[in-house]
Amino acid sequence: MNNSHPRYVTRSAVEGLVEKMKLPAPGEFTQDWEYEVADSTRIGEFLHAYENMDLNLEEKFALMIIIVESYNDAILGNKVEENMAELIKYHLIRDINIHINTIYYWAKLDEDDIENVFAITPFMRELAAIDKKM
Repeated sequence: MNNSHPRYVTRSAVEGLVEKMKLPAPGEFTQDWEYEVADSTRIGEFLHAYENMDLNLEEKFALMIIIVESYNDAILGNKVEENMAELIKYHLIRDINIHINTIYYWAKLDEDDIENVFAITPFMRELAAIDKKM
C-alpha cells in the first residue's frame, strides 16, 4: 500500500488481525468490523499488540481504530485506566502519517455542539491541534 494516509479498513487488514490476534472474523454482512470487535476491557491487550506484533501499515491503521473505539467506550463507561490515554496519544502522534484520518474523523472539528460529538472527541481535538503545529 503506497498511500501513507489510509482512509478505510481493508479486507486484508481484517484478515491479518483476525489471524494474528484471534479476533472474531467478520460475518457475511459485516460493514464495521473494526467497531464491532472493539472492547474497552481489552485496550491494554490491543496496545500490547500494536507495540509488539509485526503489523503492516493497514493492520496498524485498523487496530488503532479498534483501540480508539474501545477507549471511547471506556470513557462512556467511566472505565478509563490512568495510563491508557498517554499510550494511545503516543502511538497516534508517533504514527501520525498512518492515523491522521482517524484523528480528524474522531475530532469532529466541523461540529461546534459538544453534545453531537464522541466521548473521545476532546482528546482527539488535542491531537488535531498538535498536527496543525507540526
